[in-house]
Amino acid sequence: MKYVEEYRDPQLAHQLLEQIHAVTTKPWNLMEVCGGQTNTIVRQGIDDVLPAGLRMVHGPGCPVCVTPLEMVDKACAIATRPEVTFTSYGDMLRVPGSHSDLLSLKARGADVRVVYSPMEAVRIAREDPSREVVFFAVGFETTAPANAMAVIRARELGLTNFSILVSHVLVPPAMTSILDDEDCEIDAFLAAGHVCAVMGWREYEPIAAQYRVPIVVTGFEPLDLLEGILMAVRQLETGRAEVENQYIRAVRRNGNEHAQDAIRTVFRVDDRTWRGVGQIPGSGLELAADFAEFDAARRFAVDGIETLENPACIAGSILRGTKLPTDCPMYGIACTPRSPLGAPMVSSEGTCAAFFNAGRVAEATPATVGSMT
Repeated sequence: MKYVEEYRDPQLAHQLLEQIHAVTTKPWNLMEVCGGQTNTIVRQGIDDVLPAGLRMVHGPGCPVCVTPLEMVDKACAIATRPEVTFTSYGDMLRVPGSHSDLLSLKARGADVRVVYSPMEAVRIAREDPSREVVFFAVGFETTAPANAMAVIRARELGLTNFSILVSHVLVPPAMTSILDDEDCEIDAFLAAGHVCAVMGWREYEPIAAQYRVPIVVTGFEPLDLLEGILMAVRQLETGRAEVENQYIRAVRRNGNEHAQDAIRTVFRVDDRTWRGVGQIPGSGLELAADFAEFDAARRFAVDGIETLENPACIAGSILRGTKLPTDCPMYGIACTPRSPLGAPMVSSEGTCAAFFNAGRVAEATPATVGSMT
C-alpha cells in the first residue's frame, strides 16, 4: 500500500520525539481514544520513550471491547436458533458472553459465519430466503454507514429474512463521560481519525471549549501518533484548548456528509451501555422506527436476558484507563488471546491483547523508536 512506509520513518520519528522532549515541561496525561492507536503505541513502544511524566492513557477505544455483555448474550441466543444464519466480523466470534461465545456455538453446529461486509449478509439472505440471516452490527461511527446501507439495500430488495443486531456506540459522549468523572486526570485527547473521517470534528469543538482540553484528530501510524502527541503537548504547554487535525490526508471538518445522511436515515441516537463502563446517555445508535422490522432483537424477542460478568476480569478499570493490563493477576496466565476472560484480550485493538502481543509482562522496559517496522 502506498504511503505507509513514509509514516514509519525512524529518522523522522526521532526528530518528532526530540521535539516532544523539548516542549514538555510538566507532567501531562494524554488519552488516545482509538484501540488501533493503542495497538501502535504499545507495539512500537512509543509510550516508553516519551518524556518522564508524559503518560499515555489507553481509553475505551475498541468497539469489540465495549460491546456490552448483554449484546453478546443476545447474539448467542439468536445464533442458537435452528432457522438462523448468524453473520459477524471475525473478532466478535471470540468475545466471551456469560456462558459461551459465538465461535463455540459454531463449533457445536450453529450456523455462524464470518463476513467482511454487511452486504455479504444481505447477499446470503437474498440467495437463501429459507434462512433468517442476522448481521451483528457492532462498531463506532466508522462502521455505521455501511450497516445503514445494508439495511437500505435489504429494504430495496424486499428482503423479509434479513435483520441486524445493533450495538453501535458514539465517541463524543464517551469522552464527556470520562471528563465528568470526578477522578478524571485526562489533560488532552487524541481523537480517532477513522471516526472523524466519517463524522468530522465539529462535535469535538464544544467538548474542547467546555472542558478546556486539547483534542487532536490523529491517524494510526507511528509518525501520526508522535505528531499528534506533539500537537497536544504544545497546546497544553501554551494554555490552549482547541481541536486540531493531524490526520489531514483523510479528515475534513465536516466529515463525509453522504455517510452521515445514511446514518441519520436508518438510525437514531439512544442511551447505550458500554461493557465495563456502564450506561452513557446518548452514546449509541438504534434502528429508527421506520426500519424497526430489521431489528433482530425485536424479531427474536431476546430482551429479557440476564448477564453474568467474570468476577476475575478487571476489564472495566482497563477500559476506563485507571489500570493497565499488567495490573490484573489473570493477565497472561488465566487470560490470554487463546482463552480470554474479557473482551480487551480478544481483538488486536484491545488494550490487553496489545500488551500481550507486545510481550509486556510487568513494568515495560524502554524501547527504541528506531525499531519501527
